[in-house]
Amino acid sequence: MHKRPLKQLLCAVAAAIGLSASLTASAAAPLKVGFVYIGPIGDHGWTYQHEQGRKALAEKFGDQITTNYVENVAEGADAERVIRNMAKDQYDLIFTTSFGYMNPTLKVAKQFPKVTFEHATGYKQDKNLGTYLARTYEGRYVGGFLAAKMTKTKKIGYVASFPIPEVIRDINAIQLALNKYNPGTEIKVVWVNSWFDPGKEADAANALIDQGVDVVFQHTDSPAPIQAAERRGVYAVGYASDMAHFGPKAVLTSIVNDWGPHYIQATQSVLDHAWKSQDYWGGLQEGTVELPISDLVPAAVKTEAEQIIADIKSGALHPFTGPIKDQAGVEKIPAGVSATNAQLASMNYYVEGMKAEMPK
Repeated sequence: MHKRPLKQLLCAVAAAIGLSASLTASAAAPLKVGFVYIGPIGDHGWTYQHEQGRKALAEKFGDQITTNYVENVAEGADAERVIRNMAKDQYDLIFTTSFGYMNPTLKVAKQFPKVTFEHATGYKQDKNLGTYLARTYEGRYVGGFLAAKMTKTKKIGYVASFPIPEVIRDINAIQLALNKYNPGTEIKVVWVNSWFDPGKEADAANALIDQGVDVVFQHTDSPAPIQAAERRGVYAVGYASDMAHFGPKAVLTSIVNDWGPHYIQATQSVLDHAWKSQDYWGGLQEGTVELPISDLVPAAVKTEAEQIIADIKSGALHPFTGPIKDQAGVEKIPAGVSATNAQLASMNYYVEGMKAEMPK
C-alpha cells in the first residue's frame, strides 16, 4: 500500500532537486555579450577604443558575463551574417560598432526579439535595439579652436571616410570654430571611402599638406595621417584614441572616445532586466569624449581651450547654436536656438564658410 506514495514522493523530491539544480545553473549562467568591429583591434583608433571598452566591461563584471568580439567585419552582408550568428549562438547583448551596421542590426533584431542589440552612431531603434554615440563634434569644435590659433596658412585638412551625418557634422563643427576664431580659414577635405586603410589615409594627408594645409584632422581609424603630419612638420588632431605618441611634435589634441562607462551601464541594465531602448548621446560632460591637450599648445591658448571645454560641459555653450546657415546662405538653425539631436543625426549640408563641395 505504501510503496506507491513513497515512490511518488521520491520522484517528486528528485524532480524538485533537478528543477532546483537547473534553476541554479540558469541563474549562474553568465550573460553573453558580443561585439562586432569594423576594423582590427590594433587599429589604434576607433576599434581599439571599443576594445578598451569591452575590456573594462569584462573586468567590471568578472564571472557574471562572458564577452567575445569579431573584428574586421565589412559593412553590409558580412555584418548581417556575423550579427545573426551571434544571435543564433544565444548571445544576450550584442553591440555593433559602425554606422553601416545599422540596417543589418535592425533586420537581425527583428528576427531575434529576445536578444538585446545596441548600435553605435546610427539612428534606427526598435523594442530590443538601442543606439549610442559620442558627441565628437564637441571635441571637433575645440580642435577647430586650436587649429584657428595654430595655423599660419589658414588652411586646415580633413581626411574623411564617408559622407554620412557624423562626418559632415564634425567637419561643420570645426568650420564653425574657424569662423569665430580665425575667419577666412578654409577646410580642405579628401574622401578616402574607407574607415581603415593606412595607405590611403597617409596619401590623403600628404595630398592635403601639399596643398598648404598645416593642421590635419581625420575621420578615419589609423594613425597614418598623424604620422604623415609628424614627418612633414605640420600639426594634427587625433581621433578616437589618444594618438599623441604617434606624432609627439604634431598632435595638438585627440578626440578620445571612452566607451567603457556606457558598456558597463547597458550591461548592468540587461542583468537587472531593466534595459530599455534609448538613443544615448555621450559627450564631454559624460566623459564619453575626452580631450588631452598637448604642451605644443601655448599656455594662454590651452587655458582658453579648457574654458571652452568647461562651457560645453556646463551647457553654457552648444557648438551648433544659431544663427547657422548652409553654404548657400540658407538659414538652417535660427539665432539663439541649439540644434536638436534629430537635426544633428540627419545633418547633410556644409555650413557657411565651407568652400569644399559635398560628394555627389
